[in-house]
Amino acid sequence: MLCSREILNFLIRKDVKKILKRKDSDAGQRGKALEDLRASIFNKFRSSESAKRQQQRICGPVVALTYNFMVAVGIIFMNKWVLKNVGFQFPVFLTFIHYAVSWALMAILNSFALLPASPPSKSTPLSLFTLGVVMSLSTGLANVSLKYNSVGFYQMAKIAVTPSIVLAEFIWYKKKVTFSKVVALTVVSIGVAIATVTDLQFSLFGACVAVAWIIPSAVNKILWSNMQQQENWTALSLMWKTTPITLLFLVSMIPFLDPPGVLAFHWSFNNTSAILVSAFLGFLLQWSGALAL
Repeated sequence: MLCSREILNFLIRKDVKKILKRKDSDAGQRGKALEDLRASIFNKFRSSESAKRQQQRICGPVVALTYNFMVAVGIIFMNKWVLKNVGFQFPVFLTFIHYAVSWALMAILNSFALLPASPPSKSTPLSLFTLGVVMSLSTGLANVSLKYNSVGFYQMAKIAVTPSIVLAEFIWYKKKVTFSKVVALTVVSIGVAIATVTDLQFSLFGACVAVAWIIPSAVNKILWSNMQQQENWTALSLMWKTTPITLLFLVSMIPFLDPPGVLAFHWSFNNTSAILVSAFLGFLLQWSGALAL
């Protein structure tokens, strides 16, 4: 419906009317005019700014947050199932599979010209490189934390990301919050601390990994949000640009954080299917999180 309205508004423009009303006897000129019209319409809807406006109309805040919440809950239990019940004890390599599948899906979208174009070159290669590195640390350490901690402890650590974001934005961008929000975040932080020390499956190594995961996770959300809001990046186009960098750094993390023996893993149909479902949910989580931001 929105696309139809956009097309109608585009067609009633004066310059487009002139093209449609042309009565050139030369068929070649008429064909060229129609080709120019087709290219104009395509560029209009594939441009980054138009794609971002379309994304904001279709996916409002409530829809984006609900979608992100449902996918986030699903992937946590799915990843825990893969790491514990399936016996795939390689959390960073699992993250690598997630991003590899995401990149393959986006490559398919790009081949059919369904991937929004990147915005004009405002983002420096350094900013995209930094975001890709932070994403690899954030998601890689998240799965390592999920391997060594219970789901409840993992969720508590995830909640602690929000106060970290507020603190980081205050330090970097001097963003201030109201007193009521400070009180609320303090209560949340105290609750996380109490839940941490009373968790029945508390592990010192798991707690250290969780703390190490919180910092890059907060930085990741800040950088991603700024690039989307200030530089007209859509979720999919920014994912397309940063995923290769993330894959590269995940490969460098595997020898340090994963145990040996991934090639000896029993790749049965059921095990492989569970891992691929987890990877598809990983793509949906990354996309839904970017939409929510």
